[in-house]
Amino acid sequence: MQTFDVAIIGGGIAGLSLAYFLSPHRSIVVLERETALGYHSTGRSAAEFVLRYNAPEVCRLAAVAKDFFDSPPGGFSDIPLLKQRGGVMIASTEKAARLDAVFRSELAFTPELEPLDEEELLARVPILKPGYAAAAFYDPNFWDIEVESLLQGYVKGARRNGAEIRERHGVLSATHDGEAWTIETSAGTVRAKTVVNASGGWADPTAVLFGVKPLGIVPHRRTAITVDLPEGIDVSAMPEINEIDEDFYMKPDAGRLLACPADATPCEPGDVQPEELDIAWAAHYVEEATTVPVRRVAKSWAGMRSFSPDRLPVIGAAPDHPDVFWLAGQGGYGILTSPSLGALAASLLTNAPQPEGFEAQALDPQKFSPLRFQA
Repeated sequence: MQTFDVAIIGGGIAGLSLAYFLSPHRSIVVLERETALGYHSTGRSAAEFVLRYNAPEVCRLAAVAKDFFDSPPGGFSDIPLLKQRGGVMIASTEKAARLDAVFRSELAFTPELEPLDEEELLARVPILKPGYAAAAFYDPNFWDIEVESLLQGYVKGARRNGAEIRERHGVLSATHDGEAWTIETSAGTVRAKTVVNASGGWADPTAVLFGVKPLGIVPHRRTAITVDLPEGIDVSAMPEINEIDEDFYMKPDAGRLLACPADATPCEPGDVQPEELDIAWAAHYVEEATTVPVRRVAKSWAGMRSFSPDRLPVIGAAPDHPDVFWLAGQGGYGILTSPSLGALAASLLTNAPQPEGFEAQALDPQKFSPLRFQA
């Protein structure tokens, strides 16, 4: 039976980014229950990188991560990790004042924002239905993330540093003998001095397996569809479309139009599937807001976004067992924050200084500590 310094439970973007940053300093095994890495949330993401419009802490984490995305270490990826997309924010007549307030607020952070009249809006988004939006602005700071390249960069880097990454190793039980954990999996037994709970939607059930109090991390289902575009319509360079209150968003996707009704329905962890009603809402928004007829839904899927009670990530040692470490609750931001949170978790596990960029962004790692949930 092998003994490792750290066993990371979960082979999604959270666990693999930590494996990448921690593997130069500790011996690591990643235990993933599925047959493929990044199967649930990571593999079903809309792959969006933004610097604004989220909680302030998430925006700061994104700002820290941007340097990594722009200039990853040599050999990490053969292609750029970000492709500029740009985004338009739109609002109906009754929400025009709200959009104006957001525009004025964001202008302080993003001076390159551009207000758009209808002619300018339709020039950028030719599929938008004339008259649908009463107000709009353009933000160049939206990017598509090359998720597979990012994931494989973490995997290859971790393996080069000696990390073992094992699929089909779902955790069945665990015991602690005062020195290390003995972890029984569906494919064998391993020992580790420290366990990292990076199991996404299963974070609370995983905590229970290791005798740690759950924190109330709840997975939420989110749905997306793609629809065919009329012949001759090319939207490959079109910016992302965002309704100001996130009723929906749309973006180009592999020659089709991706649409999401921005649903967030609490669910049980699992291989979540889209509900017919959410698919119908996504199709409704396409037909309501654009000139694209929905003759068929080319593809539909759902993924999990797991949130802590205050909707911020949870990073740090469990208060009730110092040999269990939380890396969970990333919500819908796990991919875009993975360079920040992976590096932060590695620094905490090795008692190293906080990652570069945290101080500049006035980010206090204690903001993400599980200690904040203690009664």
